[in-house]
Amino acid sequence: MKKIIAFALLALTSPIAAHAATLTFPGDKPVASITIPDSWKPEETEGGGVQGTSDDSAVYLSAEVASDKSIDKVVSSAIDFLAKNKITIDTSTQKETPTTDVNGLQMATLEWDGKDEDGPVSIGLLIVQVNADNALVVTYWGDKGEEDKHDAEVKAIVTSIKPVE
Repeated sequence: MKKIIAFALLALTSPIAAHAATLTFPGDKPVASITIPDSWKPEETEGGGVQGTSDDSAVYLSAEVASDKSIDKVVSSAIDFLAKNKITIDTSTQKETPTTDVNGLQMATLEWDGKDEDGPVSIGLLIVQVNADNALVVTYWGDKGEEDKHDAEVKAIVTSIKPVE
């Protein structure tokens, strides 16, 4: 996870897989776009966000829009989603990265170690301010030892986030 966050924070650019979907969300009044490789089977979530899972299921990533008024609820929902998927967060491992500029957007991260049914995982929440009133809450979890294979893809996904004007 540290590598992924470092890549994103540096806002390095690299080509995304040849076949990728650029999704705008939420619904009728999109505020952001994100590009997720087709192999991750990107799709909309029930709440109007987007999600995808690497083809080997080693990494899951989702993004939900939050307004200034709903940010606490969206973050809480992301934590609840992790719990529903039997992911245990080791709160003693929490690391917070101060706000950083990625593609001209401000981003802050929280990351933890944890466990799921398959063993140790890395967990992250990224808060990306896409405009004055809205942020994206990006939820990430990846299997330790397997997630590194997807560093370039995750970096490209995070750095693809852009506001929709």
